[in-house]
Amino acid sequence: MNLYKSNKVRFAFGLIFIIIIYSCYYLLFYENENLDFLSRKSSHLIKFGTTIIVYLVGTFHLGKLDDIWMSYLWHFIHVSGLCIITSIGLYDWFIGEVLLRVKLFAGSIQEMLISPVLYVGMGLLNKTLNRVKI
Repeated sequence: MNLYKSNKVRFAFGLIFIIIIYSCYYLLFYENENLDFLSRKSSHLIKFGTTIIVYLVGTFHLGKLDDIWMSYLWHFIHVSGLCIITSIGLYDWFIGEVLLRVKLFAGSIQEMLISPVLYVGMGLLNKTLNRVKI
């Protein structure tokens, strides 16, 4: 049974899911001032879990498209970013607290990975490359 009738619908649903996850993350966790009681490790787990969920949504929706390179690019970007932020997080957990600049760097990588901008950018690049025939 085919769940989606076209690649455009599949891409749109993936975008909608990522926007919902991104919005919930910022509204319920990142911008919520009432969560001061969370430990540093709990905060890391929530951030990592959100990143993994966005990765899985993108993998599901981009992995079935006709253009396979989008799926490969998605995997490469996310696995690289996850390796970087995981190593920083593990250092923070087991060795010692990381510098503020390193925390900001890890936060910007995590922001890039969960943001719908990466997903939309890949869609625009795919559309542009499919339009231009060499």
